[in-house]
Amino acid sequence: MMTRALPRRPGTRLTELGFGAAQGGNLYRATTDEEFASAVDAAWEAGVRYFDTAPHYGIGLSERRLGAALRQRQRDEYVVSTKVGRLLVPSPGDAHLRDSDGFDVPATHRRVWDFSRDGVLRSIEASLDRTGLDRIDIVYLHDPDEHWEQAAHEAVPALVDLRDQGVVGAIGAGMNQSAMLARFVRETDVDVMMCAGRYTLLEQGAAGDLLPAAENRGVGVVIAGVYNSGLLSRDRPPADAVYNYEQAPAAVIERARRIATVCETHGVTLPQAALAFVRRHPAVVSTVVGVRNEAQVAETVRRSGVVVPEELWDDLAAAGLLAAPPGRHSPAPSD
Repeated sequence: MMTRALPRRPGTRLTELGFGAAQGGNLYRATTDEEFASAVDAAWEAGVRYFDTAPHYGIGLSERRLGAALRQRQRDEYVVSTKVGRLLVPSPGDAHLRDSDGFDVPATHRRVWDFSRDGVLRSIEASLDRTGLDRIDIVYLHDPDEHWEQAAHEAVPALVDLRDQGVVGAIGAGMNQSAMLARFVRETDVDVMMCAGRYTLLEQGAAGDLLPAAENRGVGVVIAGVYNSGLLSRDRPPADAVYNYEQAPAAVIERARRIATVCETHGVTLPQAALAFVRRHPAVVSTVVGVRNEAQVAETVRRSGVVVPEELWDDLAAAGLLAAPPGRHSPAPSD
């Protein structure tokens, strides 16, 4: 599988397709240890070498499962990213309840926002313990939307120190918005940003702020949420499609269906085009897709390998369905 290096950290190379491990934390419903392990095995066999997780995903379950699945593999052959900003604090009094943040796990811990230096250090130490790995390759600030001051002035300097010491490889932030990510790029010493849902075949808001800033500063961008929470994950979006984690408005579903129709005239499906589109921007170094089992890995890899005709982007732009002019994009260099 093709890889791209982070411009500022050329020793860190990401496969063009990354493994999103939120489902390994029982996102929305339970996933067995065996299902998740087989998903990692299938991804590995397909050439995927970038794996993303977070303490938030299943209150640490995703990190534990991912570490168990990767620990026996050659450490220099893969890249792991995790996140800081939510500390997991034991909450034994709630252990009989289920987690209220979308993960089907017991509420044994509560999440506490903390972007302080101490919080960052504690979070990374805990992640290393849960994964059993000797290092974390990429650390993202996780959803610091309401915490700019502390994240920019305490968390980032702490991560810079850890990067300089070789404890972590590269640093950045991961969010569901692009404006603050662009601000991190412009005002702090970061290497890579993870942008979820704001640069997709359906919407290209990040093309106006994050992507040009990243390209100008030599910061890599990892695209997550490429299907906009599921709306673009089927060949023809259903009436009950989800968008931004909620029921999609009728107008948004109709727009997605119009995009799907144009895709069909070029012999490709909506999800195939969704994966191909985001990789065209030169600032994009990888696309992370959440997968739960071996079958989902196989389907994602198949979709990712489809060659999409260049004329599709022109036709979508001509139909008013693609906000970013196709001429601004070019195939991302890879090896």
